[in-house]
Amino acid sequence: MIKRVLFLTVGILSLMLAACETKAINNGKKENKMKTIELTKADFLKKIVDYEKNPEEWIYLGDKPAIIDFYASWCGPCKMVAPILEELAAEYDGQIYVYKVNTEQEQELAALFNIRSIPSFLFIPMNDKPQMAMGAMSKSSFKEAIDGVLLKK
Repeated sequence: MIKRVLFLTVGILSLMLAACETKAINNGKKENKMKTIELTKADFLKKIVDYEKNPEEWIYLGDKPAIIDFYASWCGPCKMVAPILEELAAEYDGQIYVYKVNTEQEQELAALFNIRSIPSFLFIPMNDKPQMAMGAMSKSSFKEAIDGVLLKK
């Protein structure tokens, strides 16, 4: 009987611990890894470029290079790329932003960038013109673009 109670208690504790969210501890502080950031039109105008005030000129408003993923929730390749972008946002935390624009909800932004196929990615370096890439990319291809185009390593 005691063994059953002990076994049951250990089992319940194991389930409880597995269900809890764990956060990495770094020098006694919780580590907050960057995640992808969903953009609306209003966010885009504040964080990326205010094309309403400056329709003729690209003036990036961010303080770090960025990638914008133009996606749709029903898109298979978009779903394949999403976890890669989450990993990259964490790996390059503090160096770049990784944004997402849902083309179904933000049709004006999709039209502005002439998005005809998804996923499409806008790579925005700090002091250069943005570059568009279409189609799913591998993690190594993203890293090449981040290091070569955005961070100029």
